Amino acid sequence: MKKEGKPPLPKLLLSLFLFLLSLTSLFYTLKLATPSPCRDEPFPSTSRQLASSPPPSPQKTGIHHLVFGIAASAKLWDQRKNYIKLWFKPEESMRGVVWLDKEVPAAAGDAEGLPPIRISGDTSQFKYTNKQGHRSALRISRIVSETLRMGLADVRWFVMGDDDTVFVTENLVRVLNGYDHREYYYIGGVSESHLQNIYFSYGMAYGGGGFAISYGLAVALEGMQDRCMRRYPGLYGSDDRIQACMAELGVPLTRHLGFHQFDVYGNLFGLLAAHPVTPLVSLHHLDIVEPIFPNVTRLQALHRLALPTKLDSAALMQQSICYDKSRAWTVSVSWGYAVQVFRGTFSPREIEMPARTFLNWYKKTDYTAYAFNTRPVSRNPCQMPFVFYLSNARVDPGRTDSTVSEYVRHRGNRPHCKWKMASPEDVDYVVVEKRRDTNLWDRAPRRNCCRVKETTRKGRMVVDVGLCGEGEITEL
Repeated sequence: MKKEGKPPLPKLLLSLFLFLLSLTSLFYTLKLATPSPCRDEPFPSTSRQLASSPPPSPQKTGIHHLVFGIAASAKLWDQRKNYIKLWFKPEESMRGVVWLDKEVPAAAGDAEGLPPIRISGDTSQFKYTNKQGHRSALRISRIVSETLRMGLADVRWFVMGDDDTVFVTENLVRVLNGYDHREYYYIGGVSESHLQNIYFSYGMAYGGGGFAISYGLAVALEGMQDRCMRRYPGLYGSDDRIQACMAELGVPLTRHLGFHQFDVYGNLFGLLAAHPVTPLVSLHHLDIVEPIFPNVTRLQALHRLALPTKLDSAALMQQSICYDKSRAWTVSVSWGYAVQVFRGTFSPREIEMPARTFLNWYKKTDYTAYAFNTRPVSRNPCQMPFVFYLSNARVDPGRTDSTVSEYVRHRGNRPHCKWKMASPEDVDYVVVEKRRDTNLWDRAPRRNCCRVKETTRKGRMVVDVGLCGEGEITEL
């Protein structure tokens, strides 16, 4: 038998290394299996991020978070200031500035109900080479930047508009609450004119209809706008200069159908009676179009609209479509504005299209000139709607969460209809009962439903408007 000697040195070191490795593994296994006592040391960064609660949501945007920059002209100020007084309410914490091209005489009472007036900064250092436009576009395009430099506190949004623009401020706040003011947002609407959008841009917010710029984007715009403006001396207006700078910043237009430029002429009835399913935010070019109610002035018409706006701004101009099946009538309610009653049954697809009661921006009847679908005004006297305009609105004394609005038939000259069927000319007025819904725009957009109710009173029609019930649809 061979006598064993001492193991070689390398084998001895290897055995020792394996032994120490086993002890280390056993130590960490026991450590992980034993609950550790509470410690004050911080968690690793990854664990801290997973364990911490999300940051608190910022307070909802209110009217006091907005600042309006209103582009005005000294030449038209005496007339246009009355539009601003319709919607601007300093007593409701609204903030804004009217930017004029030069000083205007102060009239008695102007300080009440109007924002403070400022004179726009000098723009003589900027070139303007557009032969069809006016240099005032330069100063107007800088209104957001100049308003930002005023250093007002707690501003989230800068809202641009003209002196002949009327805002529904409650709906504007509803819209802006859906966006984070700390991000870069440029929100507005395009023109109703297809050709206008081709000449300028479908990616441009039209300033007359109004647009909103988030605070974060306003800071970025102010930092580069003067340099940006020098690159575009040939542009026509202020809004295309804003959009050119937005393109350089890489910010697209967030379109909202409630901003209305109204690049049309004539009667807005067809547009307003078939308003899109979205909050009504603004109305523009009110000096150009006819009064929105017949037989009154423009200002009187807008004052009438203020009553339903105060009662239920979320529902203003929202269309509902239903049928009086016993008499084969189609009923369209534009809440707070008008009711239409048609002989016969028309599909919702047809009634939700605006009737062409207006002319396009180039004063032609060409329906291809619009950037949306329209339908012709019927020439058949039996298919012409009977129109009932808002005359009054109030809170229902029996239910304080509900409203009652009344609409009186417009008695214009009508051609004789030979159809042997019940005629809406026997109806003198329509009563619309509606429950207020402040959360209307917190849900997915959908038209309200309406139902024609039975009534024994002669010359009266009663319609109930509200959320659609389970399975309720507008069927012919």
